[in-house]
Amino acid sequence: MKFNNSQPILAKEGWPIIGISLVLCLLVWWLIGGFVSFVFWLAFIFVIQFFRDPKRAVSQTPHAVLAGADGRICKVEKTTNPYTGKEEILISTFMNVFNVHSNYCPVGGTVDEIHYIPGRFFNADLDKASEQNERNAIIVKSEDGTSITWVQIAGLVARRIVCHLHIGDEVARGERFGFIRFGSRVDVYVPLDAEVLVFVGQKVRATDTVLALLNREDKVKPIEEAPVIEVESEKAEMTEAK
Repeated sequence: MKFNNSQPILAKEGWPIIGISLVLCLLVWWLIGGFVSFVFWLAFIFVIQFFRDPKRAVSQTPHAVLAGADGRICKVEKTTNPYTGKEEILISTFMNVFNVHSNYCPVGGTVDEIHYIPGRFFNADLDKASEQNERNAIIVKSEDGTSITWVQIAGLVARRIVCHLHIGDEVARGERFGFIRFGSRVDVYVPLDAEVLVFVGQKVRATDTVLALLNREDKVKPIEEAPVIEVESEKAEMTEAK
């Protein structure tokens, strides 16, 4: 295991919201106090826990596609990847409001494409969320030479998808790349020949849980056989000549 230490304890994407929440709590406590103030402080504690961003252990399993988010597997199925047109296996992770909402790269490689699509805000646990909700798709050519697609999908409460990647960026497996605020989902598309290691209902942990193993074929060309030298026949011909 290696660790991703690039982030502070609280996600930077949440600093403005944390600051505003703290100011509101102090104002209500000063002006009103009592039970109302207590409710605001509870809400502030919820905001703090939502934007927590703990240190992550990154799995070093060879040819692995890692979970890009904490949560529960809500779908594993063969389908058409809408961003590449290929038939692939879709693995969906649903994040509730109590999960860490930082997003991490399932594989390392080069960012080939990014597609942001405005949309609606259905419950991210529903099937139609993949097609109708606001979403951001990233296609990366992995270190194994395979293109892997993952998609940030906004949910019922989420209203902001944050992605720090750009086309051409080199990313590392387990690298933190974005955030989704307040309940959402991450879809990962893997090739049909990948070995899926998770099941619907399973709880997964970003950068640590292996979703699938890529079936990497050996790219090395086979060694050509050396030409057979017929030594015995050559010796016979030389004897006859004598």
